[in-house]
Amino acid sequence: MTPRQLCVHVIVRGRVQGVGFRFETRAQARRLGVAGWVRNLADGSVEALVEGEAAAVDALLAWMEHGAAGAAVTSLDTSPAEPTSASGFEIRRTA
Repeated sequence: MTPRQLCVHVIVRGRVQGVGFRFETRAQARRLGVAGWVRNLADGSVEALVEGEAAAVDALLAWMEHGAAGAAVTSLDTSPAEPTSASGFEIRRTA
């Protein structure tokens, strides 16, 4: 039986820029085998697209609720997204 796959669009709000959030997200995603990307947004939030096995995506989302050591996450908004068949996890330029 093939594991269930998820693709989720994420917006993280709070003190999430300037604290290593994107770099730590990439490290966690790679550790979990999750594909996608993460980037800062002009409004001070962080946006991500995460894709992979449901258990791994759920684990990354659980980590993102708290984030990097200096972060103070106030909200994590998620919505289903279309799978992209991405491989790897990258940090993208600020939108």
